[in-house]
Amino acid sequence: MSRASEQSRLWAPQHWPMWSGLGLFWLCARFLTWSERRRLARGIAWIIFHVVRLRRRVVLVNLRLCFPEKSEEQIRALAFAHYEALAYGLFETTAGWWEPVDQLPAHRVVGVEHLQRALAAGKGVVLLTAHFTTLEICGVYLTARIPVGCLYREPNNPIVAVPMRRHRERVASIAVHFDDLKGLIRALRSGHAIWYAPDQGKRTPGSEILHFFGVPAITNTATAKIAKMTGAAVVPYFARREPDGSYTLVIHPALENFPTDDLSADAVRINRLIEDNIRLAPEQYFWVHKRFKARGEGYPEVY
Repeated sequence: MSRASEQSRLWAPQHWPMWSGLGLFWLCARFLTWSERRRLARGIAWIIFHVVRLRRRVVLVNLRLCFPEKSEEQIRALAFAHYEALAYGLFETTAGWWEPVDQLPAHRVVGVEHLQRALAAGKGVVLLTAHFTTLEICGVYLTARIPVGCLYREPNNPIVAVPMRRHRERVASIAVHFDDLKGLIRALRSGHAIWYAPDQGKRTPGSEILHFFGVPAITNTATAKIAKMTGAAVVPYFARREPDGSYTLVIHPALENFPTDDLSADAVRINRLIEDNIRLAPEQYFWVHKRFKARGEGYPEVY
């Protein structure tokens, strides 16, 4: 199919509702203050949580498994806060697409010297992180400070894919498809820093069942393999929205004594690191993902 034909298909009637939705978010980015967007996000979250109930069971199951010390009332409050973070994340994402960085809320980047030092070694950097609702807007902040590439996965909806692709091509130093291992290796060996989040469970030949928040989960062990193959430094990076509406991006020193000869121990170390940073802002993690699915024989189906 020609590019012109593909573009014309995007304007087919079945896509008009999505185009209208994007138009509404563009208007919000153009005319609403951030406090107004926050209030609107809370209303959207209330509808999705109480009426639509989109993936509500998944979120509640994840939170009960990961925070067994919390009461049911606390779990439900945290779940609603997560839906508020998801809804607000839509405004953050579209603002990152369409608004200049100097018009976005205040932010601070802590530890950028750790990334600069690792890049100076010339062997590439695995910028180790996880999936949080703030990942798009904080990606804008980070790439405005220092060149960073990313792994990407096309959204299922082709209408959303259009502005997202344009945005990532604009801000990222290089974009590598998440299934393109050879492309990732080439990018690291060329000296790029690559945003890399191994926290979502996917059954692969190299995955293992390891603990995440003390619960067995399919765990990606590829981080250590990639670091060993390329010599790239593994630099942890985490970002969060603060209660005052500003953002804090923290880049940690490169992991020492990593990788080791024990892939499982390396993966558990990464899980612990991710857990520690989730606890700083638990409502902002992607709890809608079925983190404990398809674990295999001997493990209960929790969803």
